[in-house]
Amino acid sequence: MAKLDGLEAVLDFLKGLQPKIVAQIAKKVMSLSVDPFPADYKELTGYTGYYRVDSGEYRIIYCFDPDLDLVEVISVGKRNDDEVYKQLKRLLG
Repeated sequence: MAKLDGLEAVLDFLKGLQPKIVAQIAKKVMSLSVDPFPADYKELTGYTGYYRVDSGEYRIIYCFDPDLDLVEVISVGKRNDDEVYKQLKRLLG
């Protein structure tokens, strides 16, 4: 089971959301520690080693380091809102 990092970003995003949505996103994030490459993951174009998974209408951006057995959550945001990708661009350049 992989370690999880970057949970601060997830917790910040979850503040103020409905409990059902919070539980849905939290479950998906926790499942990444068991399987970093679930059936619905996709590698991000232009960002080698970065992946995304969907949780309802939300997108979780993360990277996985197999040497450290570490999943790092980078960003969480709405799927139909490009904000999650704008945030990723600000973080990674």
